Amino acid sequence: MNDSVKSPSASHPVAARGNLYRAAIVGAASLKGKEVAEMLNERNFPAADIRLLDDDKSMGQLEAMGDEISFIQRVRAEQFENVDFSFFASDEECTRKNWKDARDAGSAIIDLSASLENEAGASVRSLWVERERGQVPAPELQPGPCVAAHPVAVTLALLLLRAGKAGAIRRVVSTIFEPASEHGQRGMDELHQQTVNLLSFQPLPKDVYDAQVAFNMVARYGQKAQPALDSVEARVSRHYQKIAGDGAPRPSILLLQAPIFHGHALAVFLEMESTVDVPALSQALAGDHVAIPGADEDSPSNVSAAGQADIQLSLKIDPMQPNGVWLWATADNLRISALTAVECAESMTATRPTGKIQ
Repeated sequence: MNDSVKSPSASHPVAARGNLYRAAIVGAASLKGKEVAEMLNERNFPAADIRLLDDDKSMGQLEAMGDEISFIQRVRAEQFENVDFSFFASDEECTRKNWKDARDAGSAIIDLSASLENEAGASVRSLWVERERGQVPAPELQPGPCVAAHPVAVTLALLLLRAGKAGAIRRVVSTIFEPASEHGQRGMDELHQQTVNLLSFQPLPKDVYDAQVAFNMVARYGQKAQPALDSVEARVSRHYQKIAGDGAPRPSILLLQAPIFHGHALAVFLEMESTVDVPALSQALAGDHVAIPGADEDSPSNVSAAGQADIQLSLKIDPMQPNGVWLWATADNLRISALTAVECAESMTATRPTGKIQ
């Protein structure tokens, strides 16, 4: 079995191989790993080959890389040799176990598992938000781990930074509906099995959530669940503060586990300093990465957002408060996470050697 899972001819001519990079996806069988692989192919990331790595349970599994079929291989230190970019889409334990092997081999680290934000030199990033703020981060020859910002933090930061251009914001409150896919395939399977078992009056599996989530809405998991819902809520707040900057409004957030499989949904209440001008606010919010459907189109939902790279958004004035407006936003959590990670890698190519594969 060849270590290189994508031939140079898959998306780039062999003659151009000297100007390309090598990449690895750790957790390639996970939902996020599959999305990263798809995004790399979709954006024509300049990779001569991409190694698909995962634990022993997934070894030998076939995965599509564009038009090519590739094998998933076991994560080993030698798999990171000559790899320029390593995407960690695995669980936190796998990331912590293997990321230093990739770093020591000279690979740039892009973390989608939320494991490395406290490591020395780590940065939480979203290129969408950096562009909105007009930021151009200084290139680093030896950057620390790059942590892809939580998709809800990205959504909130982009919307609130733009809303602030239409008028001063006094207060922000947001309720976030968490999908099962944030817990990977295990979370999706448990929600499905709970649904089936409830309808057939059978005991419920609770290995992931330690609580009933089918036909239910909860603000806290059972004590055995990891990560706890409160810790995810705290991560959203941390990531938002890191990417939005000190001048951005500080939203109060509540994270709820919803009985949905895919896509985040957010109800965001904005209290402005003055009466809301809806056309001006809509114009400020719309643009790159944000789509506002017309009156004759379907309202945003987690279903309509699936597979879309843009945030779907609608606005509604609060009838009790002339300074208040509700935003209803939905977004494909996996796609935004993968796009954030791949854009981070693209921004790091400026500091990687060109003309050869290291």
